[in-house]
Amino acid sequence: MRRLGSVQRKMPCVFVTEVKEEPSTKREHQPFKVLATETVSHKALDADIYNAIPTEKVDGTCCYVTNYKGQPYLWARLDRKPNKLAEKRFKNFLHSKQNSKEFFWNVEEDFKPVPECWIPAKEIEQLNGNPMPDENGHIPGWVPVEKSNKQYCWHSSVVDYEFEIALVLRHHPDDPGLLEISAVPLADLLEQTLELIGTNINGNPYGLGSKKHPLHLLIPHGAFQIRNLPTLKHSDLLSWFNGCREGKIEGIVWHCNDGCLIKVHRHHLGLCWPIPDTYMNSKPVLINMNLNKYEYAFDAKCLFNHFSKIDNQKFGRLKDIILNV
Repeated sequence: MRRLGSVQRKMPCVFVTEVKEEPSTKREHQPFKVLATETVSHKALDADIYNAIPTEKVDGTCCYVTNYKGQPYLWARLDRKPNKLAEKRFKNFLHSKQNSKEFFWNVEEDFKPVPECWIPAKEIEQLNGNPMPDENGHIPGWVPVEKSNKQYCWHSSVVDYEFEIALVLRHHPDDPGLLEISAVPLADLLEQTLELIGTNINGNPYGLGSKKHPLHLLIPHGAFQIRNLPTLKHSDLLSWFNGCREGKIEGIVWHCNDGCLIKVHRHHLGLCWPIPDTYMNSKPVLINMNLNKYEYAFDAKCLFNHFSKIDNQKFGRLKDIILNV
């Protein structure tokens, strides 16, 4: 199987979208909804969407693995955003409907400072060597996850830099009906993007862990391929999300042959998310850590230590994994 694309920018919807003036069910205090029409977008058609690989869109926070300080590191998403004056000017431009004119950004003066270690995301537009903001006025980027930075403590919980490993959830290589949690070398994840899910991420839609015993895991983007997706029609996808067990997911991401990523979210179709019983929680999970080779005493409170104690155990679903670290 070819290596699938990485998430380095905002993904467009597979359908042409329209704005409906009623309160959003996705974002609090947003007075409008963005809904899909029945027309497949030009971007999707140009990317050869009909020959793309459909995968489950996982609800978490985006991460990236690349080198830092001479070794593979996990990086957290940090978009560089405009300061108050520039944001006001940009919003006024959008509301003035002067879309025939191009908005001018002064990257050096219009944006809030970011840490020195910040890097821009790949594939974003550059002008005179400077990364340029996207259509939302943000410059997508990344910062390395340091153990000392409490802001990213949940990111830190899924990596061990001494042995350069990460806690990863994906399908068992020999059984697509079985999920597997394993310790994966960070080197094997280099230049990939992943989704961090768990107790303290995005309201925990998959019900992992608890407040007393939080649980977080990384899922490589594209890890959960969809095998029996219906035709690319609005009504067929709506029926699939509503009526199929496999459709109990946040959305779909199509990985196109040219590296382009195209998505549809349940909210684009007027459907709710989160939902009570997700497809991810319908599969059994095997713990397959194999940490004996490291000959290392992990911190008693860390996730690696907990999983080493329940290695080779199988659980009925993710929700059933109770931590006692």
